Amino acid sequence: MRKISIYDTTLRDGSQTEGISLSLEDKIAIAKRLDNFGVDFIEGGWPYSNPKDTDLFAYFAKHKLKKSKIVPFGSTAHPAKPPSKDKNLISLIKADTEYVTIFGKTWDLHVKEVLRISLSQNINLISKSIEFLKKRKKKVFYDAEHFFDGYKNNPEYALKTVKAAHQAGADLIIFCDTNGGSLPWEVEAISGEVKKRLGLRNYGIHCHNDLEMAAANSLIGVKQGCSQIQGTVNGYGERCGNANLITVIPILAKKMGEKLGCSAQLSDLTHLSYYVSEICNMVHRDNYPFVGKSAFAHKGGIHIDAVIKNPLAYEQIKPELVGNKRRFIVSELAGKSTLVTKAKELEFDLDKKSKKAKEIHQLVQRLEKEGYQFEAAEGSFKLLLQKKLKKVKKFFTLLGFKVMIEKRQDNQLISEATIKLKIDNHLEHTAAEGDGPVNALDKALRKALIGFYPVLSEMHLTDFKVRVLDAKRGTAAKVRVLIQSQDSQEKWTTIGVSENIIEASWQALVDSVEYKLLKSRK
Repeated sequence: MRKISIYDTTLRDGSQTEGISLSLEDKIAIAKRLDNFGVDFIEGGWPYSNPKDTDLFAYFAKHKLKKSKIVPFGSTAHPAKPPSKDKNLISLIKADTEYVTIFGKTWDLHVKEVLRISLSQNINLISKSIEFLKKRKKKVFYDAEHFFDGYKNNPEYALKTVKAAHQAGADLIIFCDTNGGSLPWEVEAISGEVKKRLGLRNYGIHCHNDLEMAAANSLIGVKQGCSQIQGTVNGYGERCGNANLITVIPILAKKMGEKLGCSAQLSDLTHLSYYVSEICNMVHRDNYPFVGKSAFAHKGGIHIDAVIKNPLAYEQIKPELVGNKRRFIVSELAGKSTLVTKAKELEFDLDKKSKKAKEIHQLVQRLEKEGYQFEAAEGSFKLLLQKKLKKVKKFFTLLGFKVMIEKRQDNQLISEATIKLKIDNHLEHTAAEGDGPVNALDKALRKALIGFYPVLSEMHLTDFKVRVLDAKRGTAAKVRVLIQSQDSQEKWTTIGVSENIIEASWQALVDSVEYKLLKSRK
């Protein structure tokens, strides 16, 4: 059985994403993580283009990866220089790796209008550049840039460029959909025709996602005999990105039955996706296939009931296979089955047909009608369940709070909150200043409670969101506040709804604190 190799170019193509800027340390960390996952090749960057990538290859020359092959990237020689004098090709040799990747022009438009050389000169550049590298004992991946556009525009010339690379000794030729404008049936037809006419045993494929077809085109390539897929983690890349390896890998392994070097680490896929998004400082999309928070989330009551009976009813694979987990979302669309499942997670025994289940279900529907959204605030929902299913200790009672905002003559804006609480039989009256009214209120609340509940020092707020629910009412509109908090073990989100943003924030703050206190009692 053939093996499909995975070639990751997150460190080069992925770093060209708008908003991503990777340090040398970031690149090394991602490379090591990809190595642990078991990808076959990691394109580290273009050593000729910047010192950071030169330093990366110097690092891995001394610190070898366990499984993956690190690969430098470059181009065919400059038209005005022989390969032996071309600093770009020389930098590939100096990278001291087993494999190198170079790209060359396939589309005659690029040859004439970008390089501005003759078609025959371009053929010569491809041949001489690959021969130069092969004489120095390098294994060469040749990226046929703009391959599909080139073939559609001038098939005979595109074939000549690929044939030149093949005859010069390229170990693998990669067909590139560089503009990301090809359709799956075009990729299928052209790949099959070229492979047949040139007698290629196999080839690689490198697709961009401008039509959101990169993953599909890559998989079509495999059906046509492709033995290497190039792409990036989370589909990062210039413009609309590259083929998303996080989507492609599980499809190859679980849907197409292909042999992969990283199949044994498939359960680490979700962690890999989150890890790279964190280092790249990019939001991890909830609706990513396989690894997104919503990939195995069920909201509709009928769907949830069916999944509880048999997950295959609404799930195409087991979430655990890719390191994800099933989630049931609480909303007005969910039935009592969701409540029973959530209660079970909290170790409460709730009968679906019981009066208590009916009461809680009606309460959730009423609260969601008022503007609460428990699918985005599972912390508040778990708290609600605990209060309804079990008597919980009342940690404190609010006697009153006041929030003041003062803008001074020097334009300094001061927010101050005072709060009165009753904790057991003790009265606490505290005040605190903050960066804003909610921050001041949060500080005052903690200041009052910390002496009684030191565990609160372990948590902190990480996000604060406000949404206007009925915009037509203007400043009198009801608002929804979501507050995300975390400690060293987990993150949780709580919610508040009111016409007054301070009151809504207070509700969410109190839920956040109570969630932590209840969690700490277990």
